[in-house]
Amino acid sequence: MFLGLNAVLAQSPHGEDLAFDCAQCHNPSGWELDRASMLFDHNDLTTFDLEGMHATADCRLCHEDLIFEGAQQTCVDCHEDIHSMTVGNDCVRCHDSNSWLVDEIPELHESNGFPLIGTHANLSCVECHINETNFRFDRLGNECINCHNDDYLAAELPNHIAAGYSTDCIECHSTLAFAWGSNIPNHDFFPLELGHDIEDCNRCHTTAAFSDASPDCIMCHQTDFNETLNPSHTQLGLSNDCAQCHTIDLDWMPARFDIHDQFYALNGAHAEIANDCAECHNGDYVNLPPTDCFGCHESDYNSASPSHVNIGFSTDCINCHTEVEWEPSTFDHDARHFPINSGSHQGVWSACTECHTTPRNLMVFDCLNCHQPNGTNNAHIGVNGYVYENNACFQCHPDGEAD
Repeated sequence: MFLGLNAVLAQSPHGEDLAFDCAQCHNPSGWELDRASMLFDHNDLTTFDLEGMHATADCRLCHEDLIFEGAQQTCVDCHEDIHSMTVGNDCVRCHDSNSWLVDEIPELHESNGFPLIGTHANLSCVECHINETNFRFDRLGNECINCHNDDYLAAELPNHIAAGYSTDCIECHSTLAFAWGSNIPNHDFFPLELGHDIEDCNRCHTTAAFSDASPDCIMCHQTDFNETLNPSHTQLGLSNDCAQCHTIDLDWMPARFDIHDQFYALNGAHAEIANDCAECHNGDYVNLPPTDCFGCHESDYNSASPSHVNIGFSTDCINCHTEVEWEPSTFDHDARHFPINSGSHQGVWSACTECHTTPRNLMVFDCLNCHQPNGTNNAHIGVNGYVYENNACFQCHPDGEAD
């Protein structure tokens, strides 16, 4: 006798919601399932695709009773979390349905901000994730000190604590190296450049405790200071703070001497050559140049016009000249030779060339250029020995006055 579909469904042990033909899963030979002949497609008819190991799993491993809709779909509902929730409950972050084995450990670490490079690439998981079980992977933190605090505290060469070194190990150590030592440490706290660009650490770090080295120049360069003779730093009492005069360029050069004014003030034109030491010293800083004008400017004095030698001008240049430039000078013509800025000649001339008509020779002067014959001759009628010439004017009128 044929039973209607409603009658069949009424006898189904799978619950009222599983409403499709029994022949989708069963065959006339019995209720046992034959996967090869099953027409039911779990992937099309449910929201959980059977892939990998799930495709061959016994249905009852997930469906504990015949009411199939009671099966859960999250991993932890079926699989025990052997990691004790240390990596979350989303198994597919690391595993797939084919195997529990994980082949992408480096990629997983990189996605979490800690790439396994250098010496970290050769470590087993349990060397960092140390727990009572090898399957707990508690988060350690991505900072070096999270794992290497004991190394930091135990470091003696140099003592990291005493030196106040940063706990960020990568400031000095490389994660690509397979040991703590490094040929190129991060030495930014004391830049190794120019004259300090040396590879032999022992030249500065003379003891096993690297933190003993001082950044003060003299701590390394006391011998250089003592043995320098051009000039003698010790005899002059120069500061042993080398940076006051020197840079870290090779051979100590170029150097500057900002305290030069303590020995000889560099003003005016001298200030303009302050950085050209050879202009005065010629490379000899032992036999120092004289501090009087004539000592450096003798050739200027001897070749000057008017002839300073013939006139007998003072060799103390500052009497007439400034340190800014040779001209204009402060030569006192009235007091030394002839009053042109006072008396009868005051205000009647405008240029030296009115009297000194011979270029570059101020020894020659011309009175007759202004004092014409007619007026001059008439003024000297009855004067015995009168002659109309330059020398006669000056001999009789040395102060420029008529009497």
